[in-house]
Amino acid sequence: MALYSAAAAVLQGLERGDGGIKSLVYNSRFPHIRQLYALVSETLRYSPVLEKLLAGAALLQAEKKLPPQLAKVLVYDLLFGKGLKCGGRWKALARRHRARLEAELARLKVQQKVSRNEDLLAPVQAASPGASQVPRYVRVNTLKTCVDDVIDFFKRQGYSYLGKAASVEELRALSGKKFLLDLHLPELLVFPLQTDFHDNLLYTSGHIILQDKASCLPAFLLDPAAGSHVIDACAAPGNKTSHLAAILKNKGQIFAFDVDTKRLATMNTMLMRAGVTGFQLAQQDFLTVDPGDPKYSKVTYILLDPSCSGSGNVWGSIRPTWSRLWARGPQVTAALPAGMVNRLPREEAAPSPERLQALAGFQRKVLSHALSFPALQRLVYSTCSLHREENEDVVQAVLQEWGSAFRLVNAFPSWPCRGLAAFPGAECCLRASPADTLTHGFFVAVLERYGEGAAAPSSLPAAAENPEHGEGTALGTAPKKRKRKKQRVK
Repeated sequence: MALYSAAAAVLQGLERGDGGIKSLVYNSRFPHIRQLYALVSETLRYSPVLEKLLAGAALLQAEKKLPPQLAKVLVYDLLFGKGLKCGGRWKALARRHRARLEAELARLKVQQKVSRNEDLLAPVQAASPGASQVPRYVRVNTLKTCVDDVIDFFKRQGYSYLGKAASVEELRALSGKKFLLDLHLPELLVFPLQTDFHDNLLYTSGHIILQDKASCLPAFLLDPAAGSHVIDACAAPGNKTSHLAAILKNKGQIFAFDVDTKRLATMNTMLMRAGVTGFQLAQQDFLTVDPGDPKYSKVTYILLDPSCSGSGNVWGSIRPTWSRLWARGPQVTAALPAGMVNRLPREEAAPSPERLQALAGFQRKVLSHALSFPALQRLVYSTCSLHREENEDVVQAVLQEWGSAFRLVNAFPSWPCRGLAAFPGAECCLRASPADTLTHGFFVAVLERYGEGAAAPSSLPAAAENPEHGEGTALGTAPKKRKRKKQRVK
């Protein structure tokens, strides 16, 4: 019952405007963060449908002591999830009304002329275009297992493996208990959207990480060499950090920063479960980190995924904390210390030009700060934003500030969506979207130091000109395929 109570509390917080879904979930102190996040997200996705069912079945009128938020999560799991996972009076209450709720669901399907529960969501997607297209992505944690063993495990569980996808259309057509190997990322499996892994042994043991494909791009393109020192500047909740550790093969050092104590505690638990070693977590605003500190003298790679408008999140949000602060005037948010800005939830809808400029100002500042680390050779800047102001414009401004010290790398040229034509070379950047790549909206730029001892300019045609990265992304070739670590999945 604790799961449903925690989910109802998050829904209440969203309605009050206490924060975004991520911040409220991470601050809930519920031990199974991902399970809670999944339940809240799916309940929100079905919210309009659930409201119609509750009204049609008159459930809240019949059960006056049942909070509406709790009613939603109970009815979601009863009718659309895997069944109620609780006992006691709430389960008895839900079962008492089950026949009426199922009859109301059937009536709603007839009324809307649909046969599947998913088809009832069509009106919802008008607010989140493409959300229903994004499949479920599963990153294989190569610190604990390998892709072949995970595929075998799912096949033993009754899933049908269809091989490596040849096109995005194959991902779009997935249904039932079928899955594919992603066509771009070698350690990413793709399942239909409705697939739930939160109780799966591979997930609970840390052998797989539930991570959107676009979110896998930053670490994948940073591609740090084993043994390197790496900074993850805005690290929580830690999926990208664990991805970096897998690429490093746990050989090297990761410095991860975030300003929120609770999120860092959750992140520490997740990293330990994923088998990550050689990392240092710090509750610190990255802008206050001294690049001249000897501790960071060997940092050659930085992953920077700062706070942004979150406009690429296909699930949307409900009145984030940033909106409430902005209502007090742009001068308030402009005067906030960077650490406070970094604490603001990412989920934000339709930001005004003033708000975008305030965010972009912070992003330029933090990107420029990252480039000031003396040993830095390669940096990835990413956002889950669709707005040019937070993406191409930020990269352009910082490159102009640094002159010829850094260059923009033409990363992953086989990726179908490129940066907007905001300045010469912006096509070197990557973009992602539900419609074109079946992912959340995302932006990625790869920067490298350019000068004596640095990699050759990205205009050179052959990877042989860049021995440091071999077949890496620096010269526009596909990243090298890593040898998979063999560890059997029991």
